[in-house]
Amino acid sequence: MSYGINTTNLANVLLNALSGSSFVAPAVWAQLHVGDPSAAATANRSANTTRQQLTFAAAASGSMALASTPAPWNMTATETIAAISLWSAATSGVPYWTIPLTSSQAVNSGDTFTLLTCVLGLAPLAV
Repeated sequence: MSYGINTTNLANVLLNALSGSSFVAPAVWAQLHVGDPSAAATANRSANTTRQQLTFAAAASGSMALASTPAPWNMTATETIAAISLWSAATSGVPYWTIPLTSSQAVNSGDTFTLLTCVLGLAPLAV
């Protein structure tokens, strides 16, 4: 499995910020996948390739959650959504993170799919 933080586009950028490199917090866009997105987040994309912007609340205790529910996806095919990938832009851009759903969700063409929760965290933490 290749789920997790993208090494080049997010992990190294965050670590380099600790050595004084500038870092600008990016906008985050979510894309749906019907299987493992791969490290590049380009595999197993949903038939609906629209990305929805996510807004996160401030981090606490090493994690952060959605601040609000993003716009739903209008599904264009019957498929099973298994994962999401997080990107730097609505189109093109670079992948930041790939996340499996807690449980896959079957959808039909014409359905809407709404991401109700998304929690990002860093571990282990010294508390």
